[in-house]
Amino acid sequence: MSQDDLKRHAAVAAMAQIESGMALGLGTGSTVRHLVDLLGEALADGRLTDIVGVPTSIQTERQALEVGIPLVGLGDREGLDLTIDGADEISPELDLIKGLGGALLREKMVAQASRRLLIISDDSKLVDRLGTRAPLPVEVIDWAVDAQVHFLEAAGASVVLRTAPDGSPTRSDNGNVFLDCSFTGGIEDPLELEQLLAFRAGIVDSGLFLGMASEAVIASEAGTRTMRNER
Repeated sequence: MSQDDLKRHAAVAAMAQIESGMALGLGTGSTVRHLVDLLGEALADGRLTDIVGVPTSIQTERQALEVGIPLVGLGDREGLDLTIDGADEISPELDLIKGLGGALLREKMVAQASRRLLIISDDSKLVDRLGTRAPLPVEVIDWAVDAQVHFLEAAGASVVLRTAPDGSPTRSDNGNVFLDCSFTGGIEDPLELEQLLAFRAGIVDSGLFLGMASEAVIASEAGTRTMRNER
């Protein structure tokens, strides 16, 4: 079974948590693309009705419109019933690294506006410690980027400016750039690092999603299982 097959299995399992009348946050990435397709099919054949979505990226917005999912703005609802999104790393406590798809800020805004955050993934994203497989994306404003590089290096990171194939900086939908931060042996104290980054002017946000996910649907060769945040 290919990794893409596993991602689709996770998306299929997550569909069982969607009910008619829900306002949904729609994440970004290869696993969520399967979910958006499945949701469009369910709306088209009447299995689900009265669904509205809030996309976390222009990419997801375009796909959702193509498959017929009605969309609203984040500020149009007081809260969302459920956000379904992917992740780049998932710890045993359901702490996450997200953002390699370039949408971490909007993903976090939508997740924070939701009653529940459900993560869908294949088992390759499971880690014992955050930062051991994926770099931590940090979204920064496009001014004095070198100053942020020095700051992050002082915090113990090896820092790379994310670039497009033509060598230009990769930009988020918000016009910002990304510094991808690697930590030897992983991130020792994610909460301490999150707080450090939160108070640094010029850093817009990081890909640390701590204590936000309520469940994760994980697909593997052995089948699909659900991890729950017991904290």
